[in-house]
Amino acid sequence: MLHPSYSELMEVVNGDDEDKNIISSRYSIVIASSKRARQLIAGDVPMVAEPENRKPLSVAVDELQSQMVKILDETLEPSEQ
Repeated sequence: MLHPSYSELMEVVNGDDEDKNIISSRYSIVIASSKRARQLIAGDVPMVAEPENRKPLSVAVDELQSQMVKILDETLEPSEQ
């Protein structure tokens, strides 16, 4: 994966609020992308335009970059998210 880079995805996911870093490592981006790709393989409908030859992981990364999929901090209570 060359584009977007891990650091670009981390900036998009974390947003402008520096105090609320949801993603703090490359590992977190990889896990979030793979979980979404598995959902797509299982039959979830993609939230971005999907050409026929795109792999589920590429679609998942595009969804993260376009902020159509949100990553939730599992350490927070549901009312805090």
